Amino acid sequence: MNRSLAIAVSLVAAAPLFAQDARQIVAESQKRARANSQRYEGVLEVVGAGNKISKKSWVSDRIGAFGNSKVIIRFTAPADVKGVALLVVNHPDRASDQWMWTPAINRERRIALQDRSTRFFATDFSFEDLEERDVDQFDYKLLGEEAVDGAACWKIEARPRESKSSQYTLTRIFIRKDNYVPVQYESYIKDQVVRRLHETDIANVQGIWTARTLEMTDLRRNSRTILRFEKLQYNVPMKEDDFTVQALRREQ
Repeated sequence: MNRSLAIAVSLVAAAPLFAQDARQIVAESQKRARANSQRYEGVLEVVGAGNKISKKSWVSDRIGAFGNSKVIIRFTAPADVKGVALLVVNHPDRASDQWMWTPAINRERRIALQDRSTRFFATDFSFEDLEERDVDQFDYKLLGEEAVDGAACWKIEARPRESKSSQYTLTRIFIRKDNYVPVQYESYIKDQVVRRLHETDIANVQGIWTARTLEMTDLRRNSRTILRFEKLQYNVPMKEDDFTVQALRREQ
């Protein structure tokens, strides 16, 4: 092999180290975070105009992961929302199905697709933000590298393949290069950033690097919600029967 050809071959071999495929990065991030189930107690602080703070608490159970999972979120405090619950059934090939149970009126209702952009119980999370999407529901582009909180990150653009399935035109994801944890999401409608999710307090929980504090900012409302995970556990024994509309009605 002549010298020129040897250099060319070495450059081609080294190329993936410099410019990894964006989809592969996201897939690896999901793979490292995969667990059979997850349970945590969520403590929320909603910071509104004038820095007025309201507090809420919920318990979250999830079975499965990403595009093939089911989640029940149930508020535990304050009294005016206690017992309100949301069931999210995530699918690998489409937007999730969602039902909300409101004990005050003793009924559940299905959350219509067009209503997913609305705020979830006066937090800065929309109903859509509570979904988990499979990697194949988006097209990706690697935009480069950028530091978040001092950590080197890949900056990736994700566009939903089915545009009507999301309120967002695109989302920019920042994934840490050392542990593949996503630490920031910037969600756009057309060319405007409307929500920013910043994830911190990263720790190794049962072998899974996990962000335990999430801060969602609604840039149009100038408000933010801070969600802290407490008593977080992975691979807790759970039953599929506990993730149905019938189970949603049960008082916890």
